[in-house]
Amino acid sequence: MRRLLLILGGLKAINEFRSFNKERSRRQRSSFIWSGVGIGMGLGALLMYILDPVRGPRRRSLARDRVIRIVHKTGDALDATTRDLRNRAIGAVAEMRNRFAREQVDDDVLVARVRSRMGRVVSHPHSIDVTATDGHVTLRGQVLAREVKPLLRAVRFVRGVRSVENQLDIQESQDGQPSLQGGRRRPGMPLPFSQERWSPTSRLVAGLAGSGLVAYGARRRDAVGLSLGTVGLGLVTRGLTNLDTSQITGIRAGRGAIRINKTINIDAPIEDVFGFWANFENFPLFMRNVREVRDQGNGISYWKVAGPAGTTVHWQAKITDWKENEVIAWRSLPDAVVENSGTVKFFTNPDGTTRVDIHMSYTPPAGAIGHVVASLFGADPKKEMDEDLNRMKTMIETGNPPHDAADPLLRDIQESH
Repeated sequence: MRRLLLILGGLKAINEFRSFNKERSRRQRSSFIWSGVGIGMGLGALLMYILDPVRGPRRRSLARDRVIRIVHKTGDALDATTRDLRNRAIGAVAEMRNRFAREQVDDDVLVARVRSRMGRVVSHPHSIDVTATDGHVTLRGQVLAREVKPLLRAVRFVRGVRSVENQLDIQESQDGQPSLQGGRRRPGMPLPFSQERWSPTSRLVAGLAGSGLVAYGARRRDAVGLSLGTVGLGLVTRGLTNLDTSQITGIRAGRGAIRINKTINIDAPIEDVFGFWANFENFPLFMRNVREVRDQGNGISYWKVAGPAGTTVHWQAKITDWKENEVIAWRSLPDAVVENSGTVKFFTNPDGTTRVDIHMSYTPPAGAIGHVVASLFGADPKKEMDEDLNRMKTMIETGNPPHDAADPLLRDIQESH
């Protein structure tokens, strides 16, 4: 009887295991089918976007130009990274040799090296006296307590220093100490990843580490994996863009996540060019995405600009600098959806034409990430600025409005002809 029960139990377990495998296979097949449907729909939408009979040629041309530009930039980045790695390797080898070699350095030269390094870590270097004898450095004078350890560490790593004697007069506060008045806190010896602009090697390391974290996070598929993947994605983005976190995300970036600098020469007197720019209501005549600009008085203007997916974006801007035939500067008022600022300068060329220098900065929603996403879908603000300026140049030089003006009334007039 017991054997019969064991046999029946075994058969039941085998049956349940087969049912489980069948159910799992069915779920896997269903997941595979839906994944295929999703991929197929995505490829179909992409093909419709690229092969559109009206806009397809322009989209393919833009895509080809972007690919060529990416290839060129990638080649330049690889060259720069290779040079940086080679130079760092040579520097590291030389540093190691100097560490193990007993270099004989003139005392005056060593003092100059120490004072140069002190300027990075001490807020009042003039209050410290430095002497050197055969590589042995002595420090005397007043110093703030918080700067003692960074100072000693920095001096020990100066090439040629064998030992450091600390005879410093350490002060907890600068109150009542004439030699410690004024000054400013020093940045210290910067680490590669603490600098605003990373070197090619730092960007490469960040990209590789970030890619590894993204891959590991994707394999885990849990909260920890999501966190690690997010950090990895941030490192990859930082390495690719070389922008700080605020510029990438748009958080606390102010008006400077994206910067655009352009120069254009216009065959017209400076008075005519300045007068055209000074009237902001002219902007919809040559800027494709500017729908409306209204002067509200007191240097404040209202802007209505085309946004993504057929939406519109509104903000107010204020003139911050205005010099006739010289400069116009503005900035958006607080709480603007797209924080922005800019300066336009006007110069007369020797041949009587006018040079216009435009410096603009703005922060789109999601910062530089939003800018990259918009560029992938064909909305490249830098390229559009080039096209807008060319339309403006043609309009001033010929007096004829462009055929693709943004002003709705002007478009209606053009279409009626």
